[in-house]
Amino acid sequence: MSHEHRDDTGARFGMWVFLYTEVILFSGLFILYAVSLAKFPAPYSIASHKLNIYFGTINTLVLLTSSLTMAMAITAIQRGRIKQTLMLCSSTVGLAILFLVNKFFEWSAEIGHGIYPGSEELAAMGPGVTSFFNLYYFTAGLHGFHVIVGATLICVVTLRVAKGKVNSERYVLLENSALYWHLVDLVWIFLFPLYYLIL
Repeated sequence: MSHEHRDDTGARFGMWVFLYTEVILFSGLFILYAVSLAKFPAPYSIASHKLNIYFGTINTLVLLTSSLTMAMAITAIQRGRIKQTLMLCSSTVGLAILFLVNKFFEWSAEIGHGIYPGSEELAAMGPGVTSFFNLYYFTAGLHGFHVIVGATLICVVTLRVAKGKVNSERYVLLENSALYWHLVDLVWIFLFPLYYLIL
């Protein structure tokens, strides 16, 4: 086995271990959500309807599309299509920015209505609704942080592709950034129905 192949295998393994710890982190938050939902079913339903489902739906489509562009970037680099790889990676970053911009406007509207942790308006809605929004802001905020990290990583990889350091012979860094991005997408796929679609 060549030294380069061992490095690639180690990098892939390291990324999978890291992703496993990330899954544990978000799984803990989802379990906490489930326990709280069982305790406050009616207030959680009321709180869910205060979220803007249109922003949530748009951001779901944005992230699904970004996962597609990232997967296509892997195929492109494997075939040695550098320009296409650069375009697809840049598109993914652009979609990440669009997600964050949408989230900014969504949160601005909610905060403008006094719906944010620690506000008097939220406290007046009762402990169930307060619990919902505390969890929502923390979990969605943590996810947003992961979007920023993922987009930054993809930017770094894109620069390395442009410099020829990531190519059809050595693209594990692009693969790893794609794996991370797919995790970001997967977490949102769980977040969207849990918070936006409670009946």
